[in-house]
Amino acid sequence: MNRRTRTILLATLAVASPVFAQNTSPLTNPVGSKDGSPSALIPREVLFGNPDRAQARLSPDGKQIAFLAPVNGVLNVWVAPAEHPDRAKAVTADTKRGIRQYFWAFTNSHILYLQDSGGDEDWRLFSVDLASGKQVDLTPFDSIPGPDGKPIVGPTGRALRPTAQVQGVSEKSPGELLIGLNNRDPRLHDLYRVNITTGEMKLVRRNEGMLAFVADDDFTVRFAMRFTPKAEMEIVRVNGGSTEAFATIGPEDSMTTGPAGFNKAKDVLYMTDSRGRNTAALKAVDLKTGEEKILAEDPKADVGEALVHPTEKSVQAVAFDYERQHWKVLDPAVKPDLEYLSSLSDGDLGVVSRSLDDTRWIVAFTDDNGPVRYFRYDRAGDGKAGKATFLFTNRASLEGQPLAPMHALVLKSRDGLDLVSYLTLPTWTDPDANARPSKPLPMVLMVHGGPWARDDWGYDPYHQWLANRGYAVLSVNFRGSTGFGKNFVNAGNAEWAAKMHDDLLDAVNWAVDQKIAEKSKVAIMGGSYGGYATLVGLTFTPDFFACGVDIVGPSSLQTLMQNIPEYWYPFFPVLAQRVGDPSTEEGRKLLAARSPLNFVDRIKKPLLIGQGANDPRVKQVEADQIVSAMKKASIPVTYVLFPDEGHGFARPENNAAFNAVTEAFLSQHLGGRFEPVADALSKSSAQVKVGGEQVPGLGSTNK
Repeated sequence: MNRRTRTILLATLAVASPVFAQNTSPLTNPVGSKDGSPSALIPREVLFGNPDRAQARLSPDGKQIAFLAPVNGVLNVWVAPAEHPDRAKAVTADTKRGIRQYFWAFTNSHILYLQDSGGDEDWRLFSVDLASGKQVDLTPFDSIPGPDGKPIVGPTGRALRPTAQVQGVSEKSPGELLIGLNNRDPRLHDLYRVNITTGEMKLVRRNEGMLAFVADDDFTVRFAMRFTPKAEMEIVRVNGGSTEAFATIGPEDSMTTGPAGFNKAKDVLYMTDSRGRNTAALKAVDLKTGEEKILAEDPKADVGEALVHPTEKSVQAVAFDYERQHWKVLDPAVKPDLEYLSSLSDGDLGVVSRSLDDTRWIVAFTDDNGPVRYFRYDRAGDGKAGKATFLFTNRASLEGQPLAPMHALVLKSRDGLDLVSYLTLPTWTDPDANARPSKPLPMVLMVHGGPWARDDWGYDPYHQWLANRGYAVLSVNFRGSTGFGKNFVNAGNAEWAAKMHDDLLDAVNWAVDQKIAEKSKVAIMGGSYGGYATLVGLTFTPDFFACGVDIVGPSSLQTLMQNIPEYWYPFFPVLAQRVGDPSTEEGRKLLAARSPLNFVDRIKKPLLIGQGANDPRVKQVEADQIVSAMKKASIPVTYVLFPDEGHGFARPENNAAFNAVTEAFLSQHLGGRFEPVADALSKSSAQVKVGGEQVPGLGSTNK
């Protein structure tokens, strides 16, 4: 159960951060000087380079630990004895994008990972035998055949490739896993059982129009979900080859209600459920009697992460996240563990890995002004707390840096909604850390992607980077963001470029009224939906922002809806309801009226655009068409294209290059500090297609 649910357009703007450090006490970071002089400039490499170590995970038997770490500058999987992470050896050999999704097989002797090509999100699944080093491509398909046997070609002229989805792993079948693969129909993922050693694949269930399946730990499909044309979610119960209706979830609850797993006996279905209430609770449904029981709920936040026993499958604790994360304990057996672990840090606690016998955990603490800290936790049992041993931080280079605290705020929209927001200030402007600078500052409004995602508290490299450059940084959970109940999500329906944008304006006006932001020096910046919001800001409210930075944002809702990935089509009714329906005249008018591309002539303020050429969600045409329209109207724009990236910039060299351009661009228009561009672009694949001469240090345009 994940804190961020059903993120559809969320941009991957930065690599998760990992690191090696000696055994230390809780980290301390110096804040700004009391005399108001600026803190030292933190190099981009420190903030955005590869992590040292990240995503630490135990083998099922608890004897080994794996994590991501660089090999020649590229993230790979390393494995070590659990007691000696310093003895780790790399077990994968990726040389391009780096690995970001991996997990242990229940054999304890295999690592499995997913990798795409150049950011196209056509994920292939690989298995690595730790003893022999042999790697097997478990999904070796280069195309999807059509009825005539020839590869199906997509709108860009490239043959469509299948994308693998991991559907299930189980200790009962350690040498196999359940995957979804759209190698028959690009819109639908059939279920297969795959042998992780040989790659042998057996069809489990052909997909006849389902969005997703729910299988138990025997790899038996028990439930399936699909959306109706009215955006209702139908949940059907699967009995072998037949199905029967289980529940129909209205569109108002479809983003906050759904199956979440089974108990050990498989006679109880866990669900997140917002029906008859606002926030999604965790519910247990007796599949024999139909009796329902609420296990955990919160009046302000939807159910988030859950701590589930590895073999008993009982829910032991649940996390909720409103302004900050907090845990609700359901099983007394883990209460002393969580109490002890919470005493180790003021950061947010995550139990990121557990051994199958549940005697050993890996826990991580997320702070707002320091790296993630990983501990090995050996449980004592018998109602007693165990012992935590510090392992490493994810970015040792952050220690001692002048990092700033992140302040959680709840602002009001003009129509009375609560907007959970996060503010970070330059340390030297707020030495007493009261969230009020000594004088109004230039500000960057950072808009999250999705939009069905959320901002939350914790270390954010973009907040730290921009605050260090002299800007106030504000992130706002505008209506449509997830985690705050169905009413808040539904308040964003058909409000793209309307009330969703008003929430952002209201937050900026609050910052101006509070003398945090200088009204004439506010930039808007974001990725994916945040990139769209940037374009909306510069077209729908052309005098409000000083400049904008759009990262992989759609410029036209019309073309966005025309070019969605094939496997999004089962979700299309939800997009039509919440964004605009291109099948109706009214919907087409709405999409046109909310598309920045149609209002390019209104742009008055400087714009920087970054785009990945292989983006499957927001395709390159979205950037190309607005740049073309601006050039035709003689409106200046700077456009940087990355030919080896997709929906965001995963390669550190590319991320560093675009950030170098961004901070020079912001400095020119807001007046903050910046680290010179220098050779950042030459180390990347960046192509400055238009407007290079408009950014200090960027030089002439490379066409």
